[in-house]
Amino acid sequence: MARNEHLRHANHVSLPVPAGTAPGDPVRVGILNGVTQTSRATASEWGGGNESGEASVWLDGSHHLEVTGAIDAVGQAVYIADGALTATAEGGALFGAALATQAGDGTIPVKIIQAGA
Repeated sequence: MARNEHLRHANHVSLPVPAGTAPGDPVRVGILNGVTQTSRATASEWGGGNESGEASVWLDGSHHLEVTGAIDAVGQAVYIADGALTATAEGGALFGAALATQAGDGTIPVKIIQAGA
């Protein structure tokens, strides 16, 4: 049996996120896409030491998220730029795939896709 396994599936992990990150926010950490489940930890939550700057992040599944722009088809790419999701690739990185359509800005279910997936 291997003794070097860290996390079996590594789909729910603690990652460093930007200040002001709240539960339910889409985030991109390096090449990892996810949705926060907790707020960013502060120094007071860690006994007054250094601020951890981390939150629990789900790297899998689908979530109802705000997406700017029209989504014409299920499966259309959704991009992330500066913590916001958009239907256009300009200035963003692939975040996931739409699981519903919308005529303009709104909340739709988005399937998280990891880089290279």
